[in-house]
Amino acid sequence: MLGCWRAAAAISAGSGRWAGCLRGRRRLSMAKSKFEYVRDFEADDTCLPNCWIVVRLDGRNFHRFSEQHEFKKPNDDRALHLMTKCAQTVMQELEDIAIAYGQSDEYSFVFKKKSRWFKRRASKFMTHVVSQFASSYVFYWKDYFKDQQLLYPPGFDGRIVLYPSNQNLKDYLSWRQADCHINNLYNTVFWMLVQRSGLTPVQAQDRLQGTLAGDKNEILFSEFNINYNNEPLMYRKGTVLIWQKINEVMTKKIKLPKETEEKEVEVTRTRTKVVPLHCDIIGDQFWEEYPEILAEDS
Repeated sequence: MLGCWRAAAAISAGSGRWAGCLRGRRRLSMAKSKFEYVRDFEADDTCLPNCWIVVRLDGRNFHRFSEQHEFKKPNDDRALHLMTKCAQTVMQELEDIAIAYGQSDEYSFVFKKKSRWFKRRASKFMTHVVSQFASSYVFYWKDYFKDQQLLYPPGFDGRIVLYPSNQNLKDYLSWRQADCHINNLYNTVFWMLVQRSGLTPVQAQDRLQGTLAGDKNEILFSEFNINYNNEPLMYRKGTVLIWQKINEVMTKKIKLPKETEEKEVEVTRTRTKVVPLHCDIIGDQFWEEYPEILAEDS
């Protein structure tokens, strides 16, 4: 009699599991609606494998934005440091960024060649970088522009470019740093002519039309006693962000044996942080000093 009861219980339990399985399949089939075909319209935007993925963002209409918020000309340290803070936040929040480079209102973020982040979907790379950067710009604004109210939200646009070789990537970053030098030299002379010589913007533009780098350096030195080579590196070279191991000294309270009260001691801990550098990246010295950036297993 007991054996019959056990057999009946097993059959009942098996029926329950089978019924549960049927309910699960029914729910799964119900989750697929007749409208789901629209997913077929999504374009495949997977980035090519074994390529450096560069996301470059630029401020949208930042000429007007800088005027409305009274940026200092030709360079505003507050704005430059805020841009770098936002870029550091992007690197700390998102994965697989090997190096970043910024100048003026733009920043380039280089994702590793072997990154599998979000299955290498271009739209994910771009939207995550731009949204994180833009929200950080608003969030940290007061830390750098203490007396200047943010009048309206800033806008940034982004683009993605793939570079298959290390040399391609180095040439890209060299191009952006060369662009930084060209623009900063022009702006430095332009605003000296406007602010100290009393020229109108149109007159200053006419004065500089057709001039070469040597001509601009001569104007700065002969008319304003400015040696361009002595200008801050952040203005002339832009900002490079890399990962570095930093030793941090912290104070920690511990309780020693045979003592009743806690005692403060200094503890050194090694952390990997995003560090800003203002240096030349066009020559070989930078890449020889930091070979891990381009390492295949980085």
